[in-house]
This record gives sequence, structure tokens and C-alpha cells, in this order.
Amino acid sequence: MVEVKAVIKNEAGIHCRPTAVITQAAAEVDSVITVISPDGSCEIGSALELLMLGLEPGTQIKIQAVGSDEVAAAEKFRKLFETNFDFPNAGQGG
Repeated sequence: MVEVKAVIKNEAGIHCRPTAVITQAAAEVDSVITVISPDGSCEIGSALELLMLGLEPGTQIKIQAVGSDEVAAAEKFRKLFETNFDFPNAGQGG
């Protein structure tokens, strides 16, 4: 098991669009990824469970990866959770 820490940097937190990106990335790794926040934990793969953690900007989380690619997977998800997602067409009908 590999565990890394991350801080949510997206100005709107981890809402629906970042959640979709993160859960889709889970299909690209062999490891099981668990996110631990002050309000609970969940395995990446369930968008609803991830949303229910209510990850706001500045929230400190732990990411645990268990599997054959756990080192790379933990780093991948650390970067994703610390991404300042920019969805330029959000709210503009496209």
C-alpha cells in the first residue's frame, strides 16, 4: 500500500465534472484507490460516494493505492485531486 497526501485546489472543490474525470481515471489503473477525507472515505470508482465527501478547496485528503501499479497510481490521483480544473465552456451551453 502506498499513501500520499493532497490538498484540494480546484476553486469550486470536487464537484460533478472533476468527479467524472477522477472516476474515469480509476479505470486506467490496476490499483484500488481509496480517498480519506475529514468527513469520510470511499473507493474511487463511485462518483456518488466521491461527491458525498464534499471535498471543498483547501480540504486535506489522503490517497491510498493498493495494487501492482500503486506508486504510479497514487501519484496520478494526487495530481488529479490537486488540479485546478478549468472547464472553459461551463455554463455557456457547450
